[in-house]
Amino acid sequence: MNRLPLILAAGALLAGCATAPAPLTDFTANSGSPRSAEQLAMRFEHADLALRVDPASRSIQGDATLTFTASAALSRIVLELDRNLTIDAALADGVALPPSAISNPKGRLTLTLPAPLAAGARATVRLRYHGVPHVAKRAPWDGGFMWSKTADGQPWISTTVEGEGCDLFWPCIDHPQGKPERIDLHISVPAPLVVAGNGVAMGMDEADGWRTYHWRARHPSTYGVALNIGPYEMLSGEYASRYGNRIPLRMWYLKGHEEKAKGLFAEFAPMLDFFESTIGPYPFGDEKMGVVETPHLGMEHQTINAYGNGYVKSPLGYDWLLHHELSHEWFGNQMTNADWDDMWLHEGFGSYMQPLYLQQLRGEREFQSELFNHRKSLLNKAPIVSGKTQRIEDVYNDSRGGPGNDIYTKGSLILHTLRNLIGDDAFFAATRRMVYGTDQPLPGKFVPRYGSTKEFIALCNEISGQDLGWFFDAYLYHAALPELVEQRHGDQLTLTWKLKDGGSFPMPIEVRVNDRIERLSMSNGQGTLQLPPHARVTIDPASRVLRHAPHIDAWKAEQNQSKKKG
Repeated sequence: MNRLPLILAAGALLAGCATAPAPLTDFTANSGSPRSAEQLAMRFEHADLALRVDPASRSIQGDATLTFTASAALSRIVLELDRNLTIDAALADGVALPPSAISNPKGRLTLTLPAPLAAGARATVRLRYHGVPHVAKRAPWDGGFMWSKTADGQPWISTTVEGEGCDLFWPCIDHPQGKPERIDLHISVPAPLVVAGNGVAMGMDEADGWRTYHWRARHPSTYGVALNIGPYEMLSGEYASRYGNRIPLRMWYLKGHEEKAKGLFAEFAPMLDFFESTIGPYPFGDEKMGVVETPHLGMEHQTINAYGNGYVKSPLGYDWLLHHELSHEWFGNQMTNADWDDMWLHEGFGSYMQPLYLQQLRGEREFQSELFNHRKSLLNKAPIVSGKTQRIEDVYNDSRGGPGNDIYTKGSLILHTLRNLIGDDAFFAATRRMVYGTDQPLPGKFVPRYGSTKEFIALCNEISGQDLGWFFDAYLYHAALPELVEQRHGDQLTLTWKLKDGGSFPMPIEVRVNDRIERLSMSNGQGTLQLPPHARVTIDPASRVLRHAPHIDAWKAEQNQSKKKG
């Protein structure tokens, strides 16, 4: 279907007359509200989205055709779309809906169908809309459009919508489990701008001073669909995977940044090999590994990761942002959390991959140094998993009572402790199964999936042959860290685990006595060790176990006090 004329015809209506949108409703501003009964009864098969992006008026016009299959009888289709985007027309299977059949008071869009949809039947809805989209004030920490300009004054546009959701610019199901099975994007921009998009490039058309870029992606994460528009130049190459397939590599960068972009591009293959050797095949090898230079810091947009780190050099010799966002192709896009309450699976694993990469690149000093950087950052004010459905900002924002940054660094250290408890074989086998749904993933033999904290716990129990409920209960569902109480009476050392909220914690612990290592099983939460006279003792000399550290708490308190005085 040739959809471009419908979009271009509406363009004149907005030119020069765009007004600022009203504030977002609470519903739209917080991604991940529970899905409606209608959404739970729909399989989202296909999204076909044509979008005209006009830098002059900072406005958009959209034409979205969405296809669903009902698993139960439906009389309504329910989606999400920012109410600031005006709906010009809505059709269901080609039948125009009257205004009375369209309702969108707070951003949850309800379309009443002309006739009920039977279970197993397919419905296609088409929405034409326009408006001035929400602008991000501090992307990527808040969501919306960025209408930036390059150094020479050309339009440079991007979107980040993780916290607020896909509904800021297209009609979608704004929930982690709201992925369409496929999306086709047709993004129209003034020539000679370039659109770097998700998935596979399907060509470009140019007419009347506008270019339309066509992209196609499968199973895109809802917030992983992004717009990246600018006067881009591109680097291209290919990575020969250890799994036998060849992966296209693409890097879009701004003019004048070619040499720095080449330096970053050279990091693509080593990072891919690290992840493939540690976790498994790159999940989107039949599409691409793509990176685009953006006016904001970064975001894990599926196959087109946003990069705005300024190509800064690091004493560690790698670009941490590139690595972290790439990790989300496995932990976020291939394996997507079933609920935002499981977000630590994205950020904790993504964060732990960085010290592991440094261990491979540089050795033990950088590995331990990065883990200690993680340890210094912990807040321990809220559990990193609540056990109930959450909206994303209620997880990321510690001022709302969420775990905040702990889902990154505490998640990383919990995984490091788990790995040392159950061993590398069990740890990476459980991780691989969670990511791919299989023990032996091969390119083209798996599809993106949803994972949860409960699933990961079950996998760790099964593969390790242990009941690890005590471990995950203490670390995930409680805020305070386990405390190791040391008592020394003469030549006897007694160690006792203490949980602030009570409960069993039989975590083994290593003790270095002079030059030998003793391992206490702590099976009942306590262990005793006879010491030689004047023994030098170090608890957990390899830093394998995450635990309460009074000296770090004292340092943090002093740092906070200094900030208040400043």
